Amino acid sequence: MKYYKFCLLKAYFERGYSLTGYLKYLIAIFGITSQDLNTTLIAAFLYGVACFFIGWAWFRYGFVIAENEVSNQFNLFQREMRKKIK
Repeated sequence: MKYYKFCLLKAYFERGYSLTGYLKYLIAIFGITSQDLNTTLIAAFLYGVACFFIGWAWFRYGFVIAENEVSNQFNLFQREMRKKIK
C-alpha cells in the first residue's frame, strides 16, 4: 500500500479527464487559432485542475459505484453469480 495515495490521486485526475475529454479539443483549437500561448497554457492548467476536482467529486459522491453497478448488470459472469447466490 506504499503507492495507494498516489494511485488514488491519479484515478481522480483520469476520471475527470475521461469525463471532460472533449474540452481538450476546444483548448487545442483555441491555441492553434489564436496563437496566444499564455492564455492557452493558463486554460490548459485550469483544465487539468478542473479534471482533478471533477474526478474527486465523481468518487466522493458515489458515481463510480453506480457506474460499476450499471456495467455489472450487463456482465454475464455477474448475472450468473447473482443467480447462483440467490
